[in-house]
Amino acid sequence: MRYSQDHKAQTHQRIIKEAAERFRKDGIGATGLQPLMKALGLTHGGFYSHFKSKDELVEKALQAAGDQVAGLCAEIFAQENPLALFIDTYLSEWHQTTPHEGCPLVTISSELGLRGQPSPTSDEVLKARLDQIEGTLEGENAPERSIVIMATLAGALLLSRSVADAGLAQRILDVTREHLKRTED
Repeated sequence: MRYSQDHKAQTHQRIIKEAAERFRKDGIGATGLQPLMKALGLTHGGFYSHFKSKDELVEKALQAAGDQVAGLCAEIFAQENPLALFIDTYLSEWHQTTPHEGCPLVTISSELGLRGQPSPTSDEVLKARLDQIEGTLEGENAPERSIVIMATLAGALLLSRSVADAGLAQRILDVTREHLKRTED
């Protein structure tokens, strides 16, 4: 049975969306192609009619995750006092507990870095956030401060997700959030 090009394109996008969520939640290495395809009601063999390799899917999933986050960030940075809102959102309980919906820099990009496979898409996602943060700052050292803020946010989120003590996780988020907001006021 042959499917229409539209059906194939829709299936392609479903695979990318599911992979973007699973790679952020479970990790690239822990996400097998067979379980991924099975979750979508597709066959493992059908994967190769959409992608040359898992690496290609990883890059497409990273792009999709970056696009998803870019939409949320565009809304945040269009608000009044956007930096404080961005800090609050980035270091929120929602972001800590829903890695499959959040920033791919802390999940997909960090795993790619650990594997020695940096991605130009990570550069794009990071540069977009840095530009948005920098746009809220004053002074000639705004580019450097934007890097410190983003690195601090990503590090705090990563640490809060990695500790077993829920109180410590919350403290990491709270202390970092308050410090960054106080520093940038």
